[in-house]
Amino acid sequence: MEPIISFKNFSFQYNAQKKPTLKEINLDIFPGEKILICGASGSGKSTLGNCINGLIPFSFNGKMNGTLTVDGVHTETSSIFELSTIVGTVLQDPDEQFVGLTVGEDIAFALENDCIETEKMKELSYKAAATVGVENRMKYAPYDLSGGQKQRVSMAGVLVDKVKILLFDEPLANLDPATGKGAIELIDDIKRQTNTTVIIIEHRIEDVLWEKVDRIILMDEGRIVSDSKPEELLCGKLLKEHGIREPLYLTLLKYADVDVNKVKGIDNIRNLVLNENNKQLVRDWYDRQEPLKIENNNDYALEVENLNFSYNESEQILFDVNFKIRKGEMLAIVGQNGAGKSTLCKVICGFEKNKEGRIIYEGKDISNDSIRSRATKIGYVMQNPNQMISQPMIFDEVAMGIRNTGLNEDEIKEKVYDVLKICGLYEFRNWPISALSFGQKKRVTVASILVMGPDIIILDEPTAGQDFRHYTDIMEFLVELNKQGKTIIMVTHDMHLMLEYTRRSLLFAKGRLIADTTGSAILCDPELVEIGQLKETSLFNLANMAGIEEQVAFVDCFIACDKKERGHGS
Repeated sequence: MEPIISFKNFSFQYNAQKKPTLKEINLDIFPGEKILICGASGSGKSTLGNCINGLIPFSFNGKMNGTLTVDGVHTETSSIFELSTIVGTVLQDPDEQFVGLTVGEDIAFALENDCIETEKMKELSYKAAATVGVENRMKYAPYDLSGGQKQRVSMAGVLVDKVKILLFDEPLANLDPATGKGAIELIDDIKRQTNTTVIIIEHRIEDVLWEKVDRIILMDEGRIVSDSKPEELLCGKLLKEHGIREPLYLTLLKYADVDVNKVKGIDNIRNLVLNENNKQLVRDWYDRQEPLKIENNNDYALEVENLNFSYNESEQILFDVNFKIRKGEMLAIVGQNGAGKSTLCKVICGFEKNKEGRIIYEGKDISNDSIRSRATKIGYVMQNPNQMISQPMIFDEVAMGIRNTGLNEDEIKEKVYDVLKICGLYEFRNWPISALSFGQKKRVTVASILVMGPDIIILDEPTAGQDFRHYTDIMEFLVELNKQGKTIIMVTHDMHLMLEYTRRSLLFAKGRLIADTTGSAILCDPELVEIGQLKETSLFNLANMAGIEEQVAFVDCFIACDKKERGHGS
């Protein structure tokens, strides 16, 4: 069989860069294969994808060496239009992909270009929208949707047109766990029904492996360091060495001294088969552990009382929300896309005005305080970095907030450099923001708020688009701020972030607070998982498999053990 994608001694160097981003790539992908491409931020995986879909060299200029053919077409001498009829792409930043004024128009765009008859076009567009769960948003403007809804609209726009190759660039970045699982299942269904070649660029290995993939391509510093079957890569050390988090159940099995090379179904928790000896090793490991215990009896930093909110009279977003957060807490706000999490944060910060209820900061009602006044107490990092960035250069963007605080230039530079190092951006300190990936832009916005040092920091999806290494750097920096007394509130779809870094989680569903407890208690409660549109942790499944009834304590023990093994604080 001839490969549908073939790289031969291929290299690519952006015009703005001194060194090639891709180096000596030799890779064949065959028709009907399902391939996962992973790697740390800056490893070249998105650049590789952009070569396949034609954005390189037709949108991003640079120097190419070697050859790349896609369905027999030489990309260097083709056109982006010709390649778009072969490769359908869902970008990691959905805003860059929208062309229609409404969801329906955006989904139908490819069909309009193909001059499909109107009624047929409506039928196909609605079917694609229903497939990804946005059929009730057809008349909405794409930019009015949540991050996860935008991602689904982008996916529908690709599915509506038949192509030979489907390329997904970090499709899970903005999706809640249940929707992300559904997206992976949907991608797999499409692959099986149409035998389309599927390429998924993503560093969330465990989530992608919810469904089978044929091969995993691991990249680092612009090179392919591994091209292997999933079980081969998982049983080795390459993922850890190259900054990618391995599946949690796999990590625990290794801690329990299980020989994972001899375990069947190691690439998916649903297929995992443990013999009685391995189950006993897991139980023995659990018996040796001590769960993490943290108490916080500080005064309250933030109180929300009887909060109701609606953007208009016909659609209420938040319903009678009540909770209190103590000084120095580090907690997560979780729930499905559209549950009201981001809206809640905007109301707390004053970006949206609540008509009912109170926002209390350190005992004082700040419901009528201005945005500027609240900003000295509460810092907010938005989910979409493009909505925050206003400066062309990275250093200037991070330094902007402290320019008028009385610091001299040397002091400003020291503060900015310290934050850039923590966020993994120091080497890019003199770069233009336009040269960064979506994940790198996110880190810039996190840095621009962290440098201000507010008492309460609210982060909307702080680790979206981050590889494990940068995820850990950012979170450990937040832990250090938390130890200094900062109160950290994170809106997140990352269930491991919730488990590992918080001891309390607020679970929202359809605008209501339905649970206020630990993350492990939420993810080990099937009813809460279903209501909140979450996904059970694989540790819960592993505990059941090993016959351990105290699933919540089992998960807590893993978190404590993992912190100790990796040398990180709580």
